[in-house]
Amino acid sequence: MADCVVRRAGAEDRDVLERLWPLFLHDLSEFWGVLPNPDGTYRREWLESAIGDPTWSAYLIWSGDRPVGFAFVRALDSDARVLNSFFVVRGARRSGLGLRAVQAVLAAHPGRWEIAFQEENAGAARFWRRVAFEVAGEAWTEERRPVPGKPEQPGNTWVAFETR
Repeated sequence: MADCVVRRAGAEDRDVLERLWPLFLHDLSEFWGVLPNPDGTYRREWLESAIGDPTWSAYLIWSGDRPVGFAFVRALDSDARVLNSFFVVRGARRSGLGLRAVQAVLAAHPGRWEIAFQEENAGAARFWRRVAFEVAGEAWTEERRPVPGKPEQPGNTWVAFETR
């Protein structure tokens, strides 16, 4: 796998983000039970916020000249940043690229972080616990929280830590 480059996404990257977005939601549909809209698209609120809201930031992840993922950070105006969405295409997973990419995103915004994942997604659960340990050693916490406004869904697991 070629080097991993993470860069902040701008308006000129909208098309790339729009193409990667449904892949992310398709992956999560297994755990969220989310189906496409009647026209075959998925909801776009987070995508729109990541591109246009100043309290959010979008990042594209590249391997060579290929876009292989993205990260959306929200709550930039809060005490704790939230890694709202993180996605790496299947062909680039399990190569170390995801860990390098998330470390770059976390380093871009030093301070407190919170990251949610679905415990039922075993690969994500292993990945996010590894990220917490790699970034914060033993100084991280984990808790289960309900999904706001969706009592029918199982809660999410949240890891929290601080970067310098």
